Amino acid sequence: MAGSFHIVDVFAERPCAGNPLAVVVATTAMPDDAMQRVAAETNYSETTFVTPLPEHDGGRRVRIFTPAREIAFAGHPILGTAWVVRRHLEPEASGPVRLNLAVGQVPVTFESSPGRPEVGWFRAPPMSLGPTYAAERIAPALGIFVGDVDGSAPVQRCSAGTAAMIVPLRSLDALRRSRLDLAAYAPLAADGLPPLVYLFCAETRSPENDLSARFFFEANGVREDPATGNGAAFLGAYLLEHRFRSGSELALRIEQGHDLGRPSLVLLRARNAGAFEVHVGGGVIPIVEGRLL
Repeated sequence: MAGSFHIVDVFAERPCAGNPLAVVVATTAMPDDAMQRVAAETNYSETTFVTPLPEHDGGRRVRIFTPAREIAFAGHPILGTAWVVRRHLEPEASGPVRLNLAVGQVPVTFESSPGRPEVGWFRAPPMSLGPTYAAERIAPALGIFVGDVDGSAPVQRCSAGTAAMIVPLRSLDALRRSRLDLAAYAPLAADGLPPLVYLFCAETRSPENDLSARFFFEANGVREDPATGNGAAFLGAYLLEHRFRSGSELALRIEQGHDLGRPSLVLLRARNAGAFEVHVGGGVIPIVEGRLL
């Protein structure tokens, strides 16, 4: 194993906030099991492996691993990996950074503003909204009451390479009490519900923000993400489908990670132009640079 090693905080407004990501620029070919071992070693929600040279279509091949398995799509790995590519592999380039993922090529653009971290934006791949489920089925596995679920919109599965359950809640109190009980969730998982759950509510800690969110998933046990780009992308399609606000466009600020001591800010732009068009953005801050030995 050999390559440069980077840690960046994504969806962060300051260092040591947001969602940490490890990025390996692999200078030699790494077998799948070696990448999986490195991801388990970092023990972050995800670790990415990116090739130092672009492929024939101009995109750089990226693979994403949780501590337990490889996945096809995740938001903060896209933004953090693109930042490393732009800063260290394409410092003179202009235009979007193009990442070739299992779900296809994803372009990432960057915006700068005084006094704030550089913000990356990616366009989500095509998403599909799946079956809906009764609150009575899922609430006990999330440590909440049926009445905590906001009945104005459904509990629904959304997918794009990976899949998650979207669960609307009535209050910040319900969001704070939520958790994922894998034993209680097992019958739902046996029925095909993914053990990845994105919960949100319209009550926020900061008046500047529009929504609060939490995201729980299974990876060698239950984990919680401090910031979730793919969940926010799913949410964009979900909110448009269920007419969260009037009109066909959304521009939202989503706070997350406070319960983990890593406050995060996820930016969401979405519109329905005959198909869902969803962009997710957030700040990226470098923390560590080194080498993988």
